[in-house]
Amino acid sequence: MIVDKPWGTEEIWATTHHSVGKILTIDPSARLSRKYHKIKNHNIRVLKGAITIEEGPFCSGGEIHETTLAEGMTYLMPANVIHRLCAGPEGAVLLELSGAGSSDSVRLEDDYRRVTEVPEQPPQSDK
Repeated sequence: MIVDKPWGTEEIWATTHHSVGKILTIDPSARLSRKYHKIKNHNIRVLKGAITIEEGPFCSGGEIHETTLAEGMTYLMPANVIHRLCAGPEGAVLLELSGAGSSDSVRLEDDYRRVTEVPEQPPQSDK
């Protein structure tokens, strides 16, 4: 199943009781929401292009850390870590594996006006 998103497409290629596999095709220079997941961890692998992962802030007024992933690189995004995926100027294709179940995403910022809820206190991490 392919789902159109404002930043590209999301293809769900596998679903089990425990996990969901997706291929995310992100348009050039597009960004996904700045969000966190209450329960789910996400594993991603860059299949094509490059992405920058913005993580944080990890405390009130803290800095945002950036990690750039090139083709073939992988990354584990733990639950309760605020993050945003940003494609480079050529776009990107990612393989994503995450826990199954209903969405537990909390969008904090979004370029497409899709903020869902803003908690009084976003999660804190000692990362």
